[in-house]
Amino acid sequence: MQTMSPTPVLDADLSAAGDFGELPDWDLTDLYAGADAPELKRDMDWLEAACLSFAEDYEGKLADLDAKGLLDCVLRYEKIDIVAGRIMSFAGLRYYQNTTDGERAQFLGNCQEKITNFTTPLVFYTLEINRLEDEHLERLLDENDDLFRFKPIFDRLRAMKPYQLSDELEKFLHDQSTVGAAAWNRLFDETMAALEFELEGETYNLESTLNFLTEQDRSKREGAARELARVFGSNVKLFSRVHNTLAKEKEIEDRWRGMPSPQTSRHLANHVEPEVVEALRNAVVEAYPRLSHRYYDLKRKWMGLDILEVWDRNAPLPMEDKRTISWAEAKETVLGAYAGFSPRMAEIAEPFFNKGWIDAGVKPGKAPGAFAHPTVVEVHPYVMLNYLGKPRDVMTLAHELGHGVHQVLAAGQGELLSSTPLTLAETASVFGEMLTFRKLLDDTKDDAKRKVLLAGKVEDMINTVVRQIAFYDFECKLHEARRHGELTPEDINALWMSVQGESLGPAFCFMDGYETFWSYIPHFVHSPFYVYAYAFGDGLVNALYAVYEEGDPGFQEKYFEMLKAGGSKHHKELLAPFGLDATDPKFWDKGLSMISGFIDQLEAMEG
Repeated sequence: MQTMSPTPVLDADLSAAGDFGELPDWDLTDLYAGADAPELKRDMDWLEAACLSFAEDYEGKLADLDAKGLLDCVLRYEKIDIVAGRIMSFAGLRYYQNTTDGERAQFLGNCQEKITNFTTPLVFYTLEINRLEDEHLERLLDENDDLFRFKPIFDRLRAMKPYQLSDELEKFLHDQSTVGAAAWNRLFDETMAALEFELEGETYNLESTLNFLTEQDRSKREGAARELARVFGSNVKLFSRVHNTLAKEKEIEDRWRGMPSPQTSRHLANHVEPEVVEALRNAVVEAYPRLSHRYYDLKRKWMGLDILEVWDRNAPLPMEDKRTISWAEAKETVLGAYAGFSPRMAEIAEPFFNKGWIDAGVKPGKAPGAFAHPTVVEVHPYVMLNYLGKPRDVMTLAHELGHGVHQVLAAGQGELLSSTPLTLAETASVFGEMLTFRKLLDDTKDDAKRKVLLAGKVEDMINTVVRQIAFYDFECKLHEARRHGELTPEDINALWMSVQGESLGPAFCFMDGYETFWSYIPHFVHSPFYVYAYAFGDGLVNALYAVYEEGDPGFQEKYFEMLKAGGSKHHKELLAPFGLDATDPKFWDKGLSMISGFIDQLEAMEG
């Protein structure tokens, strides 16, 4: 049940019409006209009644239903999911527009609380489905094609069967969720949005301060890094408390459920085998020396430095073009790259720009980062950006629009089957980035500019693959350590630093204060172990793109079919038409070799 809006990944107010042209805002009226819209009250009232009548009609009776009866039950559940998802999408998106607005925060909290209460009677549904005998369920699925379509949902639910608690305990966990993880998530979000950073006499929020780390002026980057460390350090006890509490809450629930590891629930949600994730993790860690270590040594030389400081990691290269990119140019670049792959892809992306489906400007109180929220299949996705006119912002637009295209295509599966596991959810976004990068590279004839483009792409891939696997290792260490007792801020800092040097390599020196930089990463709080999905998606797309470049016949059509499948197929089934298999350990080397190949090109340019 969708009782949470998605996790996403500004006091210096860069106006909506600044250097970049007019930046679009969301029009949320496709969900509801406002917080006081009569349609929203109508849906909330309907939801309360629908949940009660669903429980009255079906609780204790699922085992007695025939195939048609079980199909009707699933369709009613799906309708409830759509209405709850629509309300929470509206409340969540409205909140992310201004997380410091007390009324919006209260509205989100109230919606969350009501829907959690309304949906408590539905807890029996999953529990009873998991108590059905395998042979009985298989017979029902075989009897009705419309019911059989939902087999992937049953498979996913029943994967949790060994870890299911009693009906009473499951209802208790559902009920208390609003004052558990959800409450700590909100505390984290609101604290982050309210942080203030002082630079050169001006006050900035997190997003704008992080943006200084990509400035050409090294002293500005250093100032931002030291100010980030100061503010994170002064709040580290609170962030330590959030992490301690959430990790302990997860450990308790995992222990009661009999989960073999803290990562198990994420692997189950992602519909991916633990050994596949382990093979990915090991392949990336083994590749650190030929990827990040090698690249950052090149960057150190380009910058004329003996050693890189942390504020140099995302610094522009000395020869980089300093101009800002207008919104119109960003739009044209991305849509042009999409159209070059397939006109259909650009057609699906176009409405995002002219129908209020993108919120692009940096505004006070707005959530940091970027995301694409699918809302519900009856509406459309919404994309959030914090656009500052950097080349990376164009790539972020290409990335989030890729998500949007994927979500539009998958909507045809219906609410329950459209949602894609995180491991596959990054497929279209990373592919969209790669298309945009290749178009820019093909259009650039100047060697120095090509070098900058290649280096930028390598940095993005290192951030997506190397950095995210280092994050994953940090989380694994954090959750393991928390099992043995309370962690001090210094304990968490040490865990963070234990993965930083290994992943970034000997070219780096780490300033005092960098040890607290774990504290601002939202995924650790919102979605434990989410981060490996980025590396999974990047590796998968690199392998896919290699097949595309090899001129695979009918690639575009197969690609769209893969996106349209949403969550209805396992990764093995989706990749088979392309001759790929993620369970093969060599699969990851194919993706990683694309990154090392780009670094080879950069090294050749040095000669």
